[in-house]
Amino acid sequence: MRRDEERSLADVLKLFIKKNRLEKGLIEAEVRRLWPEVMGSGVAHYTQKVQLKGKILHVYLSSSVLREELMYGRKKIIAMLNEALDGDYIDSVQLN
Repeated sequence: MRRDEERSLADVLKLFIKKNRLEKGLIEAEVRRLWPEVMGSGVAHYTQKVQLKGKILHVYLSSSVLREELMYGRKKIIAMLNEALDGDYIDSVQLN
């Protein structure tokens, strides 16, 4: 970038993130941050770990009853998280 070129801070940050291949880690961190907000404190209480590997969201739960309940709503979970992330980052949810 030449000195006489003007760019917004947002554009410079996007370029920095892309050049340093940081998108994946930032999206995973955002998913972990959004999980309790999107799913609520009840589900968050029984959540041990949330991990995004590729486009598969791995959720580790301490309650087998909650795991069974969430199995039926996986498509809705995907839709809510993708909407909160403002993109198509999650294709499937694996509940463990």
